Amino acid sequence: MRALMTMLKIETKLLLRDPVTVFFGVLFPTGLLLALSTIPALRESPPELGGLRAIDAWAPTALVFGIVMIAVQHTPNVIATYRERGILRRLSTTPVHPRRILLAQMIVSFASVLVGAALMITVAWAVLDIPPPQRPLSFAVAFIVGYAAVLGISMIVAAIVRTSSAATTTGTLLFIALMFFGGAFLPRYTMPEALQKVGDFVPPGLQAFIEAWSPAAGELTSVGQPFWIQTAIMAGIAVITSAIAAKLFRWA
Repeated sequence: MRALMTMLKIETKLLLRDPVTVFFGVLFPTGLLLALSTIPALRESPPELGGLRAIDAWAPTALVFGIVMIAVQHTPNVIATYRERGILRRLSTTPVHPRRILLAQMIVSFASVLVGAALMITVAWAVLDIPPPQRPLSFAVAFIVGYAAVLGISMIVAAIVRTSSAATTTGTLLFIALMFFGGAFLPRYTMPEALQKVGDFVPPGLQAFIEAWSPAAGELTSVGQPFWIQTAIMAGIAVITSAIAAKLFRWA
């Protein structure tokens, strides 16, 4: 336990020294929401949203940006860097097993996502008058299983790439794919039916976030599986991808 706590402190310091990760993973969702709130059209209530402002319905999407960015771009890059520099191999010969680095990295990454989410929800409520998630328990479930599903996919990347540059390139492509097919770049209800169906299986399950945050917005934008089915899908993806990553993972 003491070794793990030491690893957590080290990984936390390393993350805080990385301004790009801190900005895009922790601060970007809040900054993006604030920036978009300055657009007059997003402060209006279009008929298709039943009285909700467009910015209210879009808030969960801003949160998903931070979740996916940390999971698929930061975490694999750190692990690939450790592998590239031989750190994992060297640690495997000491009492401090490399698994502790992986665990510490995943804990710190998840903590940074939580901080980013708390900051965004607080600022959205205090500054933009966007109510916090109306179904807190459902939102917590969607948040945890959604992040776990994205992290499982990112750990497959971390398991197979050998250099930090490869991890960065793969993570960027994966980020674009998840955000596009998940309906973050374009509202899912404006996408072709085939892409809408694909979106039900794309982590972190944006529609579940929307429904838990604002049930009214969820009903208006829902085009796929109900909340609990989608969260079950995300949980299944998390388990399967984690098992695959564990099978493929190499320390050197």
